[in-house]
Amino acid sequence: MAPARPSDDLQVTPAVRIPAAELAWRFSRSSGPGGQNVNTTDSRVELVFDLMASRALPPVLQARALRRLEDKLVDGAVVIAASEHRSQWQNRVAAQRRLVELLQEALKPPPPPRRPTKPTRGSKERRLAAKKQRSAIKSQRSSRVVLPED
Repeated sequence: MAPARPSDDLQVTPAVRIPAAELAWRFSRSSGPGGQNVNTTDSRVELVFDLMASRALPPVLQARALRRLEDKLVDGAVVIAASEHRSQWQNRVAAQRRLVELLQEALKPPPPPRRPTKPTRGSKERRLAAKKQRSAIKSQRSSRVVLPED
C-alpha cells in the first residue's frame, strides 16, 4: 500500500490517511557497499512520524497505537531507518512501506476474548488411558529381583 511517490500522503487503512506534512525526513550517509557513491550521497533515510501529536488518527486508534508501539517510540514518535538500497529514493519508499506495515499492525482491533472451555469426557479418558499405557511401559523396564528370604 505504499504510495508511488515519497512526497504523497500515506494511506494506512481505507479510513486512515497520514498527510505528508506530518512526516519528517532525515538523510545521512549510508554505510556498506556502494563504492565512491556511498561517500558522496546521503542515501540513508530516517522517517519520523510523531504519533503522539498526529491529528490523522482518531483518538481511539491513536491510543491503541501508542499502547502497542510504546516500546518502539522515541519521545512519542515512530522512527524508521532505511539504508538497504543504494538509492535515496528507494530507501524513502522502503521506509514508508515499513511505517505503513507497522501502523497497520498497531491499529488492528484486539482479538476476541477467549471463551474458556472444559475438556470433553472422551479427551479426559484418552489422556488417562495414555498415562496408564506409558506407566505400564516404564514399569516393564525395571528388573526387580526378589531375593528369597532365609
